[in-house]
Amino acid sequence: MTVSRPEPVVIGWTENVDLPMWGVKRLRAKVDTGARTSALHVENIEELPRGFVSFDIVLHRAKRDRRVHVKTRIKRRGNVRSSSGHTTRRLFVETSLRLGPIERLVEVSLVDRQKMVHRMLLGREALKGPFLIDVDKRLALRPKAKARAKEKARAKKVKTKDRQKRAARR
Repeated sequence: MTVSRPEPVVIGWTENVDLPMWGVKRLRAKVDTGARTSALHVENIEELPRGFVSFDIVLHRAKRDRRVHVKTRIKRRGNVRSSSGHTTRRLFVETSLRLGPIERLVEVSLVDRQKMVHRMLLGREALKGPFLIDVDKRLALRPKAKARAKEKARAKKVKTKDRQKRAARR
């Protein structure tokens, strides 16, 4: 008896991810198979009583006012060694991550990535399973132009109908 494996999801070296538990959509993340754990750029980290932490997720590198405030439980503390060999102690939290059609719980370290282009780094643990990384592609999961155009047209049509309904009520 042969067990069929699911078709792999092809992703690029950088992708947009969602963190649904925190209401974060389309956060730019860099895929890094050299890193075991994932890292998330945050500011204003504050440890709270009873094992909680609060922080701000900065959503955009240039538009610094775009941020989400989060309060969640600390999963663990651990040492992380950078590619240069420098070790730092970080807080780790758990959240849901949506990458294309796949959603799962992942562990992320909270770190200052202000000087980095990508707000998030996806490590091997988050990428376990049916992913295939095409290093020649960026945003391989982004909807194709025709699909985006259809979605925009559909949204515009709904807005127009809503306006017409409101006008008819007056």
